[in-house]
Amino acid sequence: MPAHLAVYTFNQFIAPYQSDAIKGFRDAEPGAFAEMDRAHGFIARSGYDGEDGPESWGTQVFPKCWENLNGDGWAPSTLSVWETMEVLMAATYHGHHGHAYRQGNMWHLARPGIPEFVLWWIPAGHRPDWSEAVNRFEDLMDNGPSVRAFSFKKAFAPNGQAIKPDAARVKAIARENRALAESGEAFTRPRIVHKMTTNR
Repeated sequence: MPAHLAVYTFNQFIAPYQSDAIKGFRDAEPGAFAEMDRAHGFIARSGYDGEDGPESWGTQVFPKCWENLNGDGWAPSTLSVWETMEVLMAATYHGHHGHAYRQGNMWHLARPGIPEFVLWWIPAGHRPDWSEAVNRFEDLMDNGPSVRAFSFKKAFAPNGQAIKPDAARVKAIARENRALAESGEAFTRPRIVHKMTTNR
């Protein structure tokens, strides 16, 4: 069965989300989401309860390392599905999102020993929920990289073989995404549209 790549990201802010200290993040967020939603290889992402946009993939939960330090009961986290590691890397480290990513230390707490994201393979068409994502994140945090939960630096194929992303392919995809962003159009080359199903 074909496999797709799920990614869960998690951080904690240095101040409440609505504070002036996080204004740069708030300003960058809509453009980063819009650009990634149009990116080559993007399949789907979870939204958030009570917000416009995609539906939430279950009840949002946070990892055990989360602390409500800012008192707002919230932390920046995302959950999405992509065709390959290379398409995810191109969207993450380049373009609008890449620019915001490089400023992350202005908004996020430094947390040694806690990953910023986790990757894992899922059957094509499966829709992971927030609980599944947090379980994989905690697996990586507690046990290190494995085929169940890994990072770009130490990645695995669905069959468990250690692999490295194709850097040249990442750059080529980033160029395609940049052209799309400049044109304001969605990706128009033929692509498979997958119906996402819940894990329940």
